[in-house]
Amino acid sequence: MRIVISGYYGFHNVGDEAILYSIIQALRQQEPNVEIVVLSNHPEETAKAYHVLSVNRWKLNEVLKALKNADGLVSGGGSLLQDQTGLRSIPYYAGIIKIAQILKKPVFIYAQGMGPIHRTYNKQIVKHVLEKVSCLTVRDGDSKQLLEDIGIKKTIDLVPDPVIGLDTLSYQSDWLKEQHFTNPLLTVSVRHWDSNVDYKRKIALALDRCVANQIDVLFVPMHGIHDQKCSQEVRSMMKEKSFLAPYQASIKEKIAIIGKSDLLFGMRLHALIFAATTLTPFVSLSYDPKIDSFTSLCDQTLVGHVRENTWDESTIFTNIKQSLKNANKERVKLKEMIEPLRKAAKQTAKKALTCFS
Repeated sequence: MRIVISGYYGFHNVGDEAILYSIIQALRQQEPNVEIVVLSNHPEETAKAYHVLSVNRWKLNEVLKALKNADGLVSGGGSLLQDQTGLRSIPYYAGIIKIAQILKKPVFIYAQGMGPIHRTYNKQIVKHVLEKVSCLTVRDGDSKQLLEDIGIKKTIDLVPDPVIGLDTLSYQSDWLKEQHFTNPLLTVSVRHWDSNVDYKRKIALALDRCVANQIDVLFVPMHGIHDQKCSQEVRSMMKEKSFLAPYQASIKEKIAIIGKSDLLFGMRLHALIFAATTLTPFVSLSYDPKIDSFTSLCDQTLVGHVRENTWDESTIFTNIKQSLKNANKERVKLKEMIEPLRKAAKQTAKKALTCFS
């Protein structure tokens, strides 16, 4: 069996790369001989990193050839069908799905997070292609509701984010082993987001209070150089000392770094997921409904939204202190939530393979 996987791959975004890695692992656990072709922005890097075939996602002739020779298309996971961060995402990913449908190939929507979708024509595009896929799975209730609201009548299955299926507790970081943190360790995942609220300065002030209260602060960039730049910007606003993990560290290393910390303060969804799978309590700051959904699912603390001036540095600091104080209780809560989701996440691959056989 040969499967093509389409997603936001080859852009050095650790969250999306973790999704790809977890989908590949889950498919191979179910079918060791499956052949996988990934549509990537950097196909040579992708092929080497995951031991798969890979073609350039921007070269139509390569994409067409890959789909013609495949038994089906996996689209996902991640937030692909949305128009919040740009106008090209929905036309591109819906276009790949449509090509597969024209070629009469089964399409499996793999644990995607849907939306936000603001423009009417984009809602029509999404409805048109998703109504005709072979199987449709989403990773949260808000995504399911959105698709129902735009008129999709097809069965929509709710499944966990594929990264939750990874066995993360054994991962290690050589870089972290070389560090000598003596205080409770707070890992931090920040990203840039346009806002009239000076949220980066608020974060910096809160982190200064953490360090002043004997909490070590370690930034973990999730989207390569982009998040490193944002992390450095927040660090430059701090008066106290902080630390920065290598932005080019591998998926497993970043999972291990977050997993070895006492608490995560995060904006990136997959930083939160890395925390949950390693039973690390977290406090989140939202820029997108997917952050709210996952934080609620894990019964963790959401301090506010980057575009809402309803919180300040004291809100962050107080919640960090409270979560550290209740860390053992929070870990137990996360374990009870994660274990059944971990098993369910692995079953999504089985659904996909059944769809293509």
